[in-house]
Amino acid sequence: MAKAKLIIDTDPGIDDILALLLALSWAAEDVEVCLISLTFGNVEVKSCLRNVVSMLHIIQREMEWRKKHGKPEGFNVLRARKPTIAVGAEHPLDDQRMLADYFHGMDGLGGIHSTHPHLTPSETWEHLFDPSTDSSFIEPVLDGDDRKLFIASRKRAHEEILRTLRENDPDTVTIVALGPLTNLALAAAEDAETFVRVKEVAVMGGAVDQPGNVTPVGEFNAYADAVAAARVFALTSPNPATTLPPSKVLSPYQDGLSKRLTLRLFPLDITHRHTLSRGEFERTIKPLLEAGSPLAEWVAAFMSHVFLTMERLHQGLGGEKTVMELHDPAVVWYALTADDPRWTPTATSPEDIRIESFAQWTRGMCVVDRRNRRVTSEVKESHSDHGLWLSRHAGNRIVRMDGSPGPADLGKIILQRVFDLD
Repeated sequence: MAKAKLIIDTDPGIDDILALLLALSWAAEDVEVCLISLTFGNVEVKSCLRNVVSMLHIIQREMEWRKKHGKPEGFNVLRARKPTIAVGAEHPLDDQRMLADYFHGMDGLGGIHSTHPHLTPSETWEHLFDPSTDSSFIEPVLDGDDRKLFIASRKRAHEEILRTLRENDPDTVTIVALGPLTNLALAAAEDAETFVRVKEVAVMGGAVDQPGNVTPVGEFNAYADAVAAARVFALTSPNPATTLPPSKVLSPYQDGLSKRLTLRLFPLDITHRHTLSRGEFERTIKPLLEAGSPLAEWVAAFMSHVFLTMERLHQGLGGEKTVMELHDPAVVWYALTADDPRWTPTATSPEDIRIESFAQWTRGMCVVDRRNRRVTSEVKESHSDHGLWLSRHAGNRIVRMDGSPGPADLGKIILQRVFDLD
């Protein structure tokens, strides 16, 4: 298996943080996290940045604690290569911004920066990401010199995505998209030919046969920037113009791209099966808390918020059986183990899945043609085929994922990997 090179585009967010921790605790010989690009989504992008830097601050403290107690430090991915962190989109392309702080808390981590201030680094690192700051001016940053765990970029996230793709051979870098697709849409709009150098884009988003989680048909990421999602999906088409939504801010793609984008979609249909129960989490975390693990204290603080929120949102949940759905970690797990034959697409893949961009009640909906009609080679729209759903030369080509190595195993794998348990 070749080493996986990853760009993780994310909006941390509790399950995003678990996904990042999983990636960073994987074997360094198997994965390289080149870039963590940040977008608005679960919370505003400034809070997402604070959460990622806080995570690295806690990882540094955890590694020191483990070393002091004669334990393996772990997080070899970070020690092998420092990922670049870049700040990106603050709002969607064309729509009003929607956040998911009702679930993740106002800061994205269940209020941890207020309830556990001793676990949050002082914000002397903010200037590192400010494009107006003189790059020659360096001052002390995080407690414990956490800066050695990442490279701060003053460029926008979509620019760093393009830079990473240019600096690596074609078909070697996978983009794992865990939030709204705004950064990806901006990168593709600026230079679509460079963007399609990507090996594949693994997207957590949408709902096909499963109900949505923000509207009856809308999953949060697809809903939060439906235009961006539709634009990225369009790059999978033999003719992107046939599914490209109108946009007030971005132009159509140039003609004659060298290849189509490979996009693997992980909708709620598959991700909701991957769960972690409160009982399993608490049984694992208790001895680590008693031993004084900084990472265990940090993770336990926001996970307690998750389980309480799940009980509040879902009548009948309670006690040890309360579960958190591992939407984002499931997609990162795929990126880390993509050669496992148990990762399987639907029998109907690739499918012409399109994102509804502007409708009042169905924004963000994954639209699939369920009519039993004959596909033709026609490329012109007719009264019987409005939208070119039946043309072999139009429509999107989305690989919708359906099977995984074991939905019941992911929670245990996260805990084992992140806390370096035997």
